[in-house]
Amino acid sequence: MKDLPRLIRFGAVGVVNTGMYYSCYLALHTELPYLVAHTCAFIIAMIISYFLNCAFTYRRSPSWKTFLLFPLSNVANYVITTIGLQIAVGELNVDQRIAPLIVAVIAIPITYVVATAIMVERRHGHHLPAQVDLGGASANKEGPELAQ
Repeated sequence: MKDLPRLIRFGAVGVVNTGMYYSCYLALHTELPYLVAHTCAFIIAMIISYFLNCAFTYRRSPSWKTFLLFPLSNVANYVITTIGLQIAVGELNVDQRIAPLIVAVIAIPITYVVATAIMVERRHGHHLPAQVDLGGASANKEGPELAQ
């Protein structure tokens, strides 16, 4: 698979991002109810994930277009893991403590496909990586960059 290195980088960013989410959750939960802490940590982690994926996974400059579309990959992940968890626990009798890890691994490739569709430009039916802005004018044609 030619995209394997990028998929590995995507997974590594996911591991780092999970740690960021959990750290934020624990810190916020000292002052906020757990559901509010979870929601705030999830939003913070999603924003961090976007920038980490721009820098390391897709090696592209951030743009408003991809920033606003990127949460769709998180929605895909949430739907897949929620349905997968119900099947794993309810139908396959997988231990509730282990099931989330199993369905998370299953969700990675699907989440990757959605994120890649958002983060990689399409031209004439082919995926072409957006050029990275290394400190000058960007060749990214998707709109204004977030950081100059």
